[in-house]
Amino acid sequence: MRYQNVCFEAISATLPEEIVTSSELEARLAPLYQRLRLPEGRLELMTGIRQRRFWAPGTLPSSKSIESGQKAIAAAGIDRSQIGALVHGSVCRDHLEPATACRVHHGLGLARRCQIYDVSNACLGLLNGMVQVANMIELGQIEAGLVVGSEGSRQLVEATIEQLNSDASLSREAIKSSVASLTIGSGSCAIVLTHRRISQTGHVLLGGASDANTVHHRLCHSGADEAVADGMHPLMQTDSEALMREGIKTGGQAFPRFLDAVAWSREQIDKTFCHQVGSTHRKLMLAELGIDPAKDFATLETLGNTGSVALPISLAQGIEAGHLDSGDHVALLGIGSGINCLMLALRW
Repeated sequence: MRYQNVCFEAISATLPEEIVTSSELEARLAPLYQRLRLPEGRLELMTGIRQRRFWAPGTLPSSKSIESGQKAIAAAGIDRSQIGALVHGSVCRDHLEPATACRVHHGLGLARRCQIYDVSNACLGLLNGMVQVANMIELGQIEAGLVVGSEGSRQLVEATIEQLNSDASLSREAIKSSVASLTIGSGSCAIVLTHRRISQTGHVLLGGASDANTVHHRLCHSGADEAVADGMHPLMQTDSEALMREGIKTGGQAFPRFLDAVAWSREQIDKTFCHQVGSTHRKLMLAELGIDPAKDFATLETLGNTGSVALPISLAQGIEAGHLDSGDHVALLGIGSGINCLMLALRW
């Protein structure tokens, strides 16, 4: 995919106030740790995640998406009547129907002619939303669009802790599939894309490439369709080692097509933002792609894996921290369970 007229106009992030450390989770897992004689500090050592954040109990994803959306629209400096599409791209949503985008649309006071819907694709939802909005802009259907999402982790983490402590039959080997659930954090992010003719920033979305390696769709899955309200209700089972191995391989296979699509060489990439899974995944993925880790901006240590908003939040924090310079070639290297990969290119 390649774009000529799409600009990345603004991005905003909203984070919960409540910080939950990995050591706190281990303290709550004391019955399991004592029974299996697990060493303290194991969770942070394995994942590189020191802390994550939780929304207050009962927080609706739409409430935080409205908050992030308001900030992104203000940062873009455009009239909200110009927004012709709203995509809500997170795993978490208020309820099964109507689309969570409906309450967000109402809360933001967007025009009735604005197209709205939800997109769900594990950790790639917001990036998929960017592609859909960019396509509409490139086709001349809309002048601007908003992609937003909010992920909640409290219920998933707490349900996982309860299950691990209550099931005395679990062995060290058996608990491996639950480790990924303990890395999940909460967060919200919103992105405004515009047509080049109304852009005030000149940050260009050049295009990208995708890869659907769905032979591995069973490596990470949750229960029935209950990912609603302030978090994910079902337990999540993840073969973390196989998912990491096959995900990195998928990323390596998609990367040459990404470079070809945007006419870049590997050496032309100035900065990168990856999906935030864990320290080992980040190290191996960058090595697979031949990218210097100094070019990458990570948030996993303090935010954990915030699902579909993990990469966008890292981008938002990287911009705030001054990680990007004018003219930078920026690679957004997204990957999610399924296995799906989506890589997008920005010229800052």
